Amino acid sequence: MGGREGENGGITVTWENLEAIVRKGKNRKLILQGLTGYAQPGKLLAVMGPSGSGKSTLLDALAGRLSSNIQQSGTILINGKKQTLAYGTSGYVTQDDAMLSALTAGETLYYSAQLQFPKSMSIAEKKRQADITLKEMGLQDAINTRVGGYGSKGLSGGQKRRLSICIEMLTRPRLLFLDEPMSGLDSAASYYVISRIASLRVRDGIQRTIVASIHQPSSQVFELFDDLCLLSSGETVYFGPASEANQFFSSNGFPCPTLYNPSDHYLRIINKDFEQNTEEGFESEKAIGILVNSYKASEMKSQVQTEVTNISKLDLGVIKNRRIHAPFLTQCMVLIKRSSLQLYRDISNYWLRLVVFIAISISLGTVFYHIDSSNESIQFRGSLIAFLMPVVTFMTLVSGFSPLIEEMKVFERERLNGHYGITAFLIGNTLSPIPYMTMISLISGVIVCYLSGLHKGLEQYLYFASVLFFTMMWVESLMMVVGSIFPNYVMGVIVAAGIQGLTILTAGFYQLPNDLPNILWKYPCYYISFLAYAFQGSFKNEFEGLTFVWYQDGGTITVSGRDFLTNTLHVQMGHSKWVDLAIMFGMIVVYRILFLIIIKVKEQSKPTLPTINERSPSKNMM
Repeated sequence: MGGREGENGGITVTWENLEAIVRKGKNRKLILQGLTGYAQPGKLLAVMGPSGSGKSTLLDALAGRLSSNIQQSGTILINGKKQTLAYGTSGYVTQDDAMLSALTAGETLYYSAQLQFPKSMSIAEKKRQADITLKEMGLQDAINTRVGGYGSKGLSGGQKRRLSICIEMLTRPRLLFLDEPMSGLDSAASYYVISRIASLRVRDGIQRTIVASIHQPSSQVFELFDDLCLLSSGETVYFGPASEANQFFSSNGFPCPTLYNPSDHYLRIINKDFEQNTEEGFESEKAIGILVNSYKASEMKSQVQTEVTNISKLDLGVIKNRRIHAPFLTQCMVLIKRSSLQLYRDISNYWLRLVVFIAISISLGTVFYHIDSSNESIQFRGSLIAFLMPVVTFMTLVSGFSPLIEEMKVFERERLNGHYGITAFLIGNTLSPIPYMTMISLISGVIVCYLSGLHKGLEQYLYFASVLFFTMMWVESLMMVVGSIFPNYVMGVIVAAGIQGLTILTAGFYQLPNDLPNILWKYPCYYISFLAYAFQGSFKNEFEGLTFVWYQDGGTITVSGRDFLTNTLHVQMGHSKWVDLAIMFGMIVVYRILFLIIIKVKEQSKPTLPTINERSPSKNMM
């Protein structure tokens, strides 16, 4: 094996004295305590333990995915070396099946194939590989079934898990991590999923290394495991062949009863959350202590340590860097097509938003029906604009944040597995909703302008619709920034709504700009408020060129719209309305760039050893 590395070369992962400490303020909690073990090609290693034992943390540590608040120590080697894995040689299936709900199983995998495979591969070949992978996981009959989600039926839980595995199996990775692949499945579905996973150990001439965290398998599922790692409170209770675990427990006074599921027996003994075992003659705390100490002093532990040491001395081959995914432009086009299809089919997003905006526009147009040029019309015009803009912001937030969170989860999974870069996602996310926002802006704008009788003219109408369009795009940009920091829906909506509230408060209408307190509220809040420029541009668009008639003391007084803007609304007249529109566009760009920076900072704050799935920043970070 010395020095050889090919397409079918196996990958061996070893870890020695691995520890993970989570920091929560001043508190520090030890999650993993000095773990040592290995995962070998052609074998399925099952990591088992009660909830909170550190199973997912161990997988994240091995895959280089620990969050920034977890401090990692110890040695993790890939083929006996400290090295990164090239793109396409490893895959990670998370607990959450993050996929776009409106796409079918076939479409989900076809788009993924276009993202992951190189440009040199034809579209037909990519589709063929996707079909083969779907068939391998038994999904050939669900190709045209939508993934589904909240409020919409689609794939079953087991089918979603298998589809998630298909996405990571497209490039035939030699190392596969699976975090709770049986989560939410019944016993029959669990067995089918794990049996399919186990069949991947040796397939297509490739000996795969498979590491899976399993919560509570059935006896049939347990028989599929090659090696077993039992954890309790972050400590190793047992590591070795799954078939020899029963002998280890029996030798320490905890034999598995006849015809009893061995995994249930092991987990019952090493679970110290409940003390129900006192009636059976032992306490969980003491039992765990006996088993942990016995394993530390056992010949089995010495063999594991010896094996890890021997592997680190061998030259099992360097994982060569090879880039096989789609080029940047292809990534952008595929993401635009995929997102556009999702938006087209998801009636709860832009289509429902269009219906609501039409209803609001009709209501607003009829309340302010046919405004004339009298003194009272000045207030009506200002009130209409000042009401419509905040409504647009909050409607966009309420209806758009949930779909954004869904898309962000998909992006996080695919980004961590190296399917595409941040910039490609940003471009796809920016361009795909433009037709829908344009449609909403034009239809809502023409209804409001026609019914209310606002300043007539094609230029005025197009500017009015442009402000509506930019306002929606700004809110979506704000949601992306907030969603990248607060992925929870409730918290994200609260934070985004709070920011919007401050933006409305300091926009210069409800309290005129010259009357705002200079400290904080005018400098800087007013000047960084998006709606301040939306209001100013809209007011200029509406009032400039109009003349209003005031009736006073039996006579009439005419006031120009420009004088009203300057003297009453304190609008800055040193620049045109098009400059305000340009500033709005610039702020949207700034928010999108801020999103990109936040994602990059979050990625760079993760531990760098080992950097599995990480690639050279110069090649694919963008």
